[in-house]
Amino acid sequence: MWESDSESAGGRDYVNGVLSSKKLGLKTDGLKTDGFEQRDQSWYATTDIPSDLLVQVGDASFHLHKYPLLSRSGKMNRIIYESQDANLSNVVLDDLPGGADAFELAAKFCYGIAVDLTATNISGLRCAAEYLEMTEDLDEGNLVFKTEAFLSYVVLSSWRDSILVLKSCEQLSPWAENLQIVRRCSESIAWKACANPKSIRWAYTGKPAKVSTPSINQQVPPDWWFEDVSILRIDHFVRVVTAIKVKGMRFELIGAAIMQYAAKWLPGLTQEGTGDEGSNSTDSNSNSGRWKGGLHIIVAGSKEDPPTVQFKEQRMIIESLVSIIPLQKDSVSCSFLLRLLRMANMLKVAPALVTELEKRVGMQFEQATLADLLIPTYNKSETLYDIDLVQRVLEHFLVQEQTESSIPSRQYISDKHMYEGTRTSAPNAKMRVARLVDSYLTEVSKDRNLSLTKFQVIAEALPESARTCDDGLYRAVDSYLKAHPMLSEHERKRLCRVMDCQKLSIDACMHAAQNDRLPLRVVVQVLFSEQVKISNVIATPP
Repeated sequence: MWESDSESAGGRDYVNGVLSSKKLGLKTDGLKTDGFEQRDQSWYATTDIPSDLLVQVGDASFHLHKYPLLSRSGKMNRIIYESQDANLSNVVLDDLPGGADAFELAAKFCYGIAVDLTATNISGLRCAAEYLEMTEDLDEGNLVFKTEAFLSYVVLSSWRDSILVLKSCEQLSPWAENLQIVRRCSESIAWKACANPKSIRWAYTGKPAKVSTPSINQQVPPDWWFEDVSILRIDHFVRVVTAIKVKGMRFELIGAAIMQYAAKWLPGLTQEGTGDEGSNSTDSNSNSGRWKGGLHIIVAGSKEDPPTVQFKEQRMIIESLVSIIPLQKDSVSCSFLLRLLRMANMLKVAPALVTELEKRVGMQFEQATLADLLIPTYNKSETLYDIDLVQRVLEHFLVQEQTESSIPSRQYISDKHMYEGTRTSAPNAKMRVARLVDSYLTEVSKDRNLSLTKFQVIAEALPESARTCDDGLYRAVDSYLKAHPMLSEHERKRLCRVMDCQKLSIDACMHAAQNDRLPLRVVVQVLFSEQVKISNVIATPP
């Protein structure tokens, strides 16, 4: 309440452009209050003096008094000052970070009511204090100082509180970013994740309540932090992982954390796969079903009309995860990369990132399984499976093998970007890939829309040395002949050129000799090869 309603704005005293509460001449007797009373969506300060200021924050209304707010809020001072209206009684703060909950606490603080700072309310209150300009210029020990001290000395020293505060920052952009809350929490989490596990106090935020705290002598598992960081939104998870990388965390642990995060937020990733995450993926999926606010969508249904918002959110998650996968080989499993690649194609992820994924798969291609490679076509291709994708991955594998074979001692150069350690020898890797490719061709050859040229290109991509036996290729050729009975004689001969009859086992030769789908010329070659093999077996001494 003003002493003089006729006092002009120009006659007020300002300190650094802010209305000084000491010069307001406000009646403060009777403003002592024990708290706020809520009636529906309205809050009232419990005092004997009628309120003279209505503050609207979203759907909530606060019936307050000017003096307590003006004494500690530069923002409220400026609103009154710029209004040129001493009788201003209605203020709208729809853009206040933290919303009505944060403003309620800030208003209580202005009235001198004790405010309990916690990990769940501190980020919103810190942003609201900054918005309301509750600085030391107005009052010593103001809300900016109090909340900043709590963040620095309480939150950042606690693993659990750092996780909870970072989670609460999701609704406070860009304030939480500008005030460095996100950065500081991310750094705190990264430092603790990389600390000696023996010094960790077990205080999970994401584990079910039934999980018991281990005894002092029980060894702390290296993945103790995975579940907690997996509750974070993707951009904050990326910030944490990036900070963890800088601090030197082992790349295989970072990769495992990324795989767990993907299993939680991308249930479609493990729906069809048989990946090596096993039970962990199942548990993560069940947890994600209980998590409120997560992305639990499994993309399905029409390829042409995906759910727009969920489509974009999942695509963003995939693009973000690809960008933070450690560069070292084997940091994540090949199965995981291929399932990620499947979803990336389905969700139309940026081509550059898809190419990066394909290169990563090529580095570990010998670890893939047939189920991983059977990726459906998500474009206008006529084939059921994405043959071109497998061809590109195979090419990346061959380029990688050629590059490695040129390095002396067949080891990676040891630096921060390269992995030095055991590596499947080139012949073994190529042989595994050859068996995988033969199985893949046998499966996809059943598609009547698969062209002979595409079949040939994949079958002939590997060098002859990759196959000591062509039985797998023969099965693929025979499967293709069964699915394409209308091939001309010339096309059948062309198809059979991908295999070497001399590399067929005796059993395969016996089958081929009676196979009327094969061209006569090939049957003759098979019979000759069979006779040679039988003769060699007879001539071999026991």
